[in-house]
Amino acid sequence: MPTAADPRIVSLIASATEIVHALGCTDWLVGRSHECDYPADILSRPACSSAKFDVHGNSREIDDRVKATLLSATSVYNVDTSLLNELAPTVVLTQSQCEVCAVSLKDVQAAVCELVRSQPQIVSLEPNALADVWQDIQRVGVALGVADRAAQLIADSQSRLQQIATQCRGLSSKPARVACIEWLEPLMAAGNWVPELVRIVGAENLFGVAGQHSPWMTFEEVLAADPDVIAIMPCGFDIPRSQSEMHWLTARPEWSSLTAVQNARVYVTDGNQYFNRPGPRLVESAEILAELCYPGDINYGHHGTGWVSWTND
Repeated sequence: MPTAADPRIVSLIASATEIVHALGCTDWLVGRSHECDYPADILSRPACSSAKFDVHGNSREIDDRVKATLLSATSVYNVDTSLLNELAPTVVLTQSQCEVCAVSLKDVQAAVCELVRSQPQIVSLEPNALADVWQDIQRVGVALGVADRAAQLIADSQSRLQQIATQCRGLSSKPARVACIEWLEPLMAAGNWVPELVRIVGAENLFGVAGQHSPWMTFEEVLAADPDVIAIMPCGFDIPRSQSEMHWLTARPEWSSLTAVQNARVYVTDGNQYFNRPGPRLVESAEILAELCYPGDINYGHHGTGWVSWTND
């Protein structure tokens, strides 16, 4: 826990919590969001937010609940104002990138207006592309007084990504055509930084545009593109939960005709821990993509934890 001279941080977005951890400032965290779960000891901090809808259910049910909630409210999350007041943070980390992914800036501003004991600095992150992620890391570092650590973390992350790119370019394998699926029902492709990660590993991204929000798509579009590799990465879902949702795709009679299916190149990743968190572990996300695109040639050790092969057993 922080001393009297240290910042008191409440992070209301999982990726910001991971940034704080990577900067060596985990001890300064006094509160978190209900979605923050890495590193594991962060769960000992009180959760300062909650969802306004039931997060249990399948892809379609969750999508319906989110849309219904947004019809009657401006956000799908609650912020515990009384707990924030009790924790008296000096810095609150939030985001303005997505109203569905995490507690939003306007939620925090509304809560902070009610705070009595503290007037925290609000640091809002808005990552749409990799360049934004680096800027956000620097922004957090400056707010916490560790700008030098942030600069080093950015340099190290960029260097590791360059090493991945160099290794992939050195292979003789034909670049794979990749479909990254961020939601299963309704279908959504991965956008934002994911197309950049696909490009870094030397593959061709079929859906989603770098720097733009993840787009809805149709199964007919998947059929027409006929990808070499399908990477399943639903936002907020771990591997077992994503596997339980695969029926939205596999129940379609045309599913078995896809090249990726016929060649056993369909993979289920941990979309909760990787890909959908714009922080330091996007480097590991790129490593996972490299493993999927170059099986047998590249192995960073993520099989079984970061991804598994999908089977129809």
